[in-house]
Amino acid sequence: MRYQISGKQIDVGEALQLHVRTKIDEIMEKYAARPTSAVVLFSRIAHEFTCEITVHLSSGLIAQSRGRDSEVYIAFGQSVDRMEKQLRRSRRRLKDHYATRPLPVELLAGSSYILAPIEDDDEHESEDNHPTIVADMPTQIPSLSVGEAVMQMELADAHVLMFQNEKHGGLNVVYRREDGNIGWIDPRNSGL
Repeated sequence: MRYQISGKQIDVGEALQLHVRTKIDEIMEKYAARPTSAVVLFSRIAHEFTCEITVHLSSGLIAQSRGRDSEVYIAFGQSVDRMEKQLRRSRRRLKDHYATRPLPVELLAGSSYILAPIEDDDEHESEDNHPTIVADMPTQIPSLSVGEAVMQMELADAHVLMFQNEKHGGLNVVYRREDGNIGWIDPRNSGL
């Protein structure tokens, strides 16, 4: 597995890098088949360290976690514990996913936009009443089944995930509801 271990406002020494590789290797051996790469980013803001871990699985699914603490090793420990918990909960589904999907997840190219907040003054809106685009970034939209999309959303610790439904090719959304359940939006099944 390839590792990219880096830091913002922090020097990531050899001891920390070795610790990161050892712990992630242990978890991946135990829970996830065929990981391809891991990106670990340490950052420091004032007296708080943040550790963000992103593991790319060969199937195209991505697992993400984050930890924060005043000590860098504890922040990493929190992040790796969250990743282990996510993978443990999804272990059976991950194994089923590999059995039913021999090829990686197909990805569609898309764009992600960041919009300026809407304010009462007219400075941030154009004449045609559209909000101002602050940033435009390329993104990828995975082609998944609904079950795989829910698993990907949980592995990424996200609140919402847009995906192309493999059954009919339409764009769908799964999201975490306030009551703790998962919502699914499929415009094709709206009956309108």
